[in-house]
Amino acid sequence: MGAEESARVGRLWWDGAADAYQSEHGDFLRDAGFVWSPEGLDEAEARLLGDVTGARVLEVGCGAGQCSRWLRSQGVAEVVAFDLSWRQLQHSRRIDEQTDLRVPAVQADAQRMPFAPGSFDVVFSAFGAFPFVPAAETALAEAARVLRPGGRLVFSVTHPIRWCFPDDPTEQGLTLGQSYFDRRAYVEEDDEGRALYAEHHHTVGDWVRGIVAAGLVLRDLVEPEWPEDNDQVWGGWGPLRGRLIPGTAVFVADRP
Repeated sequence: MGAEESARVGRLWWDGAADAYQSEHGDFLRDAGFVWSPEGLDEAEARLLGDVTGARVLEVGCGAGQCSRWLRSQGVAEVVAFDLSWRQLQHSRRIDEQTDLRVPAVQADAQRMPFAPGSFDVVFSAFGAFPFVPAAETALAEAARVLRPGGRLVFSVTHPIRWCFPDDPTEQGLTLGQSYFDRRAYVEEDDEGRALYAEHHHTVGDWVRGIVAAGLVLRDLVEPEWPEDNDQVWGGWGPLRGRLIPGTAVFVADRP
């Protein structure tokens, strides 16, 4: 599946799924909260973005803008966000009006960011866009392009080892089902063979090589452990599996 079809499928899927997603996960994400992953890794404690005082920040694949809104609440100078899904952006506008913490947001594709080179001090993505692009190096190159020298990129994705296991939080989800090196996209189709949903697999090495090829320096790879006080189940994530194998990978990289 190429870039154009992947973007089309992603837009249609998330426009249709946005209402249910926000209804199911909105309380966990909070209207103005910065959660990196289903494990509950919170930027308020993790501080993976570093010092963002006076920074210009871009959120990639913002959904309803919860992370950006939290940054606004912390007094960050300027936050801009984008998402492929128009319906997700409508939820972002709804929460803007409810909280009076407004996040400027546009509809765009992470594979072709509509921003000038060197526009931002920080670019980040919390499970937004990066798991859904067919070429990791393309999205990473775009993120690096819009970063200023000295800027930082942080993004979280499904941990690549999870590709080997079924999307099941129970004991059955602990049985290895396919090769870690199988990079074929996971695609769901309708009865006529048209793609309805697509997700792409990149190994840890793929992500690291993409970061390096984009001219960035990898500073950290965070694999959040499942906390004792988190008993929620989120798709394939949950306490049983989360305490045995990692479910999330958070990459931290700087532009020299």
